[in-house]
Amino acid sequence: MKKMNILKTATAALLSLFAVSLSACSDDDTVGAQTAKTYDMGGFAKGADVSWLTEMEANDIAFYDATGRKNDCMKILRSLGMNAIRLRVWVDPADGWCGQQDVVAKAVRAHNLGMRLMIDFHYSDSWADPSKQNIPEAWKNYTLEEMKQAVANHTRTVLEALKKAGIDSVEWVQVGNETTTGMLWPMGKVSNGNFANFAQLVNAGYDAAKEVYPKTKVIVHVDQGNKLGKFTWLFDGLKAAGGKWDVIGMSLYPGDSDWTTEVADCLTNIEKLKQRYGTDIVISEVGMDWNSEQAEPCLRHLVDGAKKVPACEGVFYWEPECYNGWKQYAKGAFDNSGKPTKALDAFK
Repeated sequence: MKKMNILKTATAALLSLFAVSLSACSDDDTVGAQTAKTYDMGGFAKGADVSWLTEMEANDIAFYDATGRKNDCMKILRSLGMNAIRLRVWVDPADGWCGQQDVVAKAVRAHNLGMRLMIDFHYSDSWADPSKQNIPEAWKNYTLEEMKQAVANHTRTVLEALKKAGIDSVEWVQVGNETTTGMLWPMGKVSNGNFANFAQLVNAGYDAAKEVYPKTKVIVHVDQGNKLGKFTWLFDGLKAAGGKWDVIGMSLYPGDSDWTTEVADCLTNIEKLKQRYGTDIVISEVGMDWNSEQAEPCLRHLVDGAKKVPACEGVFYWEPECYNGWKQYAKGAFDNSGKPTKALDAFK
């Protein structure tokens, strides 16, 4: 059954890619004698994590621009000013979604639209976050040396598949997702101030990523960007243990009542972390309730403020394409009719 599900997923992804290629000359592309619209893909990264996209499409969920015209989701995001896409990778997901084949299919679509890429390795068969960092089932009984090799092999294999698919550049690679107290628990969990295992696992991913894409910037990612102490504790310990990173990744999910303070603290922390470690920062994830009246001003304040901080490389909205109760997630940025909300105007 599992192999059948994975085959179904791969087939759906390929069909999705084929459908996108057929529509490549529609909407904002060259039509007849008209000149194709051009987009600025450089500079400050204005991005979105759309890892659920192919699964949504396989469930016949469609996307519409502000006028109600049906279009490809990534094209809609690009028309709103986004120039980068973030995609999560799971090792052996039960249904195939967010596995290697699915990630390559989505990455090729983004690449063909000229968008930059961030690849987010969870090093798990499913979600990894501050509350769980589960070892993949196939790696359960590994020693530390075997685990380091598995991290390196998985990182290398996925990135080599992207390169083989014609993607010549992956701008960022995230080694672990929201690794606030380490990853691959219990082996890589930071306890009693011992960062040694975590640092070795991070370095295994770091080195493998550089083998495939030497210019990629490797991110270590922590949640709650408004709380400086979480970052200094983690990165002081990681640095002392010999851990390597190029960019610090942040998550920020502000609340309606205190978003002004959370955003202000986050922007201040970016500058403080740059001063402390000498590395840039990227807001890898941000989100707010799709129907909140505070979503638009919050996102505008965050994106505009981040652009003014030289140390910040960009802001990525987490799963903005979610709408109408998809996976019970309410922090997307499309309304219940499948059209983008005004919150995404912040990325124009």
